[in-house]
Amino acid sequence: MPATAQKTVDVELGQRVVAVPEGGLFDRYRMQTDLDEVSQDPRVQSVDFFRRLRKTRVESPIGPTHTPNFYYAMSSARLTMLAPTSAIRKRIPAELEPLEVLPGLGIASVMFFRYDVCDIDFYTEAAVGVAVRPARHGGPGVLGLTTALVDDHLHSYVLSLPVNTDIAQVRGHDGYGFPKWVTDLDVDIDASRTTARIANADGGVDVAFTARTPRQKASSTGTNVSSLTSYTLLDGVWQSTLNQTNVLATGSSSLPRGVDLTLGDGRLSDDLRSLKPIRTIRFDVTTKAQAALHMPVPISVPAL
Repeated sequence: MPATAQKTVDVELGQRVVAVPEGGLFDRYRMQTDLDEVSQDPRVQSVDFFRRLRKTRVESPIGPTHTPNFYYAMSSARLTMLAPTSAIRKRIPAELEPLEVLPGLGIASVMFFRYDVCDIDFYTEAAVGVAVRPARHGGPGVLGLTTALVDDHLHSYVLSLPVNTDIAQVRGHDGYGFPKWVTDLDVDIDASRTTARIANADGGVDVAFTARTPRQKASSTGTNVSSLTSYTLLDGVWQSTLNQTNVLATGSSSLPRGVDLTLGDGRLSDDLRSLKPIRTIRFDVTTKAQAALHMPVPISVPAL
């Protein structure tokens, strides 16, 4: 018997109208979710991390909204590869500099995300991105490989960021300036296996991935919080977006084996190929995490 289609309601985001799940968190709370209600969800380990953060009402290209966007239960996987700095430079704006971990070598990543409980409801996401040097100051030209991989505050530029819901696409593209589009996108991550499949415009395979999940190590909430700053151009103005992740269970493997990454035909695989990755050096999987994604703020970058 076919599954019953979920009912939706239309909401306005700036000049766009998108459908969201009727009775979902966004429909009921419009980014001001009741933490006490969320704490009752069995998928949410705790809401203590969010009680220490204050939501702020801001004006944005998608209309008035509250920031940060809270992700109460999520999981993610990241495959990190060495790539020639020359190839990375061709794919990023001239104002940004690749982060080098060895002379002539930078970092490229393909990532998969599953957001089970968040302010804009369930969605999945994938990304191809590169590590860059902080935009507001030079910093070291070459950062040690180990330091770069374990740093708790990296800076990045994203080439591709497909999602599987309209609200995630509109908010990410119009509100943040990320290269987002909507496609069929499945991500499943648990303590034993990590899989993902991203469809291309014709319904075929853009990227497919499967691997055994590295052994997980649990952390108490608030004891393992990492940050990522992403740079985007929005209406010709440079923006800086901060994402804070409260890691609750994670594991990694260096020079991983048994990792099956299939590149098909599509925007995501084309972007990864353009970076000419040389070797996979690390596989990170976080089976339990939470996050606070802040709205972007204007930032100055060095003039050309």
